Amino acid sequence: MNTCPPRPVVSLGIEELGKRPTNLLAGRRLALLCNQASTDSRLRHSRDLLAARFPGALTCLFTPQHGFFSEKQDNMIESGHWRDPLLDIPVYSLYAERRRPSEEMFADFDVLLVDLFDVGTRVYTFIYTMAYCLEAAARYGRKVIVLDRPNPVGGERIEGAVLRPGWESFVGLYPIPMRHGLTVGEMALLMNTRFGIGADLEIVAMQGWRRSMLYPDTGLPWVFPSPNMPTFATALVYPGQVIWEGTNVSEGRGTTLPFELAGAPEWDTRQMAAGLAGLPGCVFRPLVFEPTSGKWAGKACQGFHLHVTDPAAFRPLLASLCLLREAMGQEGFAWKQPPYEYEYDRLPIDIIFGGDHVRKDMETGRLPVDMEKDWRQGLAEFEEERRAVFLYT
Repeated sequence: MNTCPPRPVVSLGIEELGKRPTNLLAGRRLALLCNQASTDSRLRHSRDLLAARFPGALTCLFTPQHGFFSEKQDNMIESGHWRDPLLDIPVYSLYAERRRPSEEMFADFDVLLVDLFDVGTRVYTFIYTMAYCLEAAARYGRKVIVLDRPNPVGGERIEGAVLRPGWESFVGLYPIPMRHGLTVGEMALLMNTRFGIGADLEIVAMQGWRRSMLYPDTGLPWVFPSPNMPTFATALVYPGQVIWEGTNVSEGRGTTLPFELAGAPEWDTRQMAAGLAGLPGCVFRPLVFEPTSGKWAGKACQGFHLHVTDPAAFRPLLASLCLLREAMGQEGFAWKQPPYEYEYDRLPIDIIFGGDHVRKDMETGRLPVDMEKDWRQGLAEFEEERRAVFLYT
């Protein structure tokens, strides 16, 4: 019986870089923004591939939120700087006492390579670490090469309200919707051109990726990019289920199914179930779970497991907003209070939504399907902007 995994149909940016002549980067001092998920299709880390291909050229590494090994669990849990024992080079955390790289950090290299696994959701902070690095590269005269990777939830569909002016934060620096439908390389192009960063930027595109692909279609192994993103199923629901971070509802942290589960001790799931019937492409299955850490640790939570039955029809934010509507009517429900991702004054839920309008609509009892109509113009405008940076059809 053949137990070998399917051959990948997508060649990653790091693999495409390996096909180029080495003299294109000859004599250049290199840095790499990465974490432990920055691997090729054979699970070899980009740091090791670059060190072997360009001996002695790597001078430092940078890491995003959660640390190099994706070991830090939650927001505002910082990771420190350290020294890579394999290459004997510094590793700078960009989720430490500062999130923007300093001039000193950029002093010892000529080219920054970026190899990050993004999950296609506005609030996932890796793209903003990349944005800060692009800003620093423009300021200090460094070149940036982004080694592209798939958007695991596909490149066709976008969803949610576009972030409103004045609501910028580390979980939303630019006017993009919750589900943005871009690869990390395309996002870099959008930031660099549409949002005016103006760095010396190059994208090493993938081969074989199509916008209709979900991650399983690529044939690539899943390596968790953050501790609560263990599987593709997590990424699929995350553009909606991340909203629970702005409430006192457990988002499943401290269980084996983060973001697939949501609940609280006092929920009446039988009462709530009627409002969750018939949603496209998914089923909310009632159950009881007990987190071992995070919200309601050690307490039995009445809640739901979100099962995606048809990814093509599934609208993650709509589904989660419908569950939020039901949750707001339950005893004990509350919005989480600041701080959240270094924002100390505004409600975390408003930071997540990119404005206070969604919360206020929910509080007045508006239906999520009606709220979506208000977002159409912003989504149409963003669709035009993102098509200008498409690398794949």
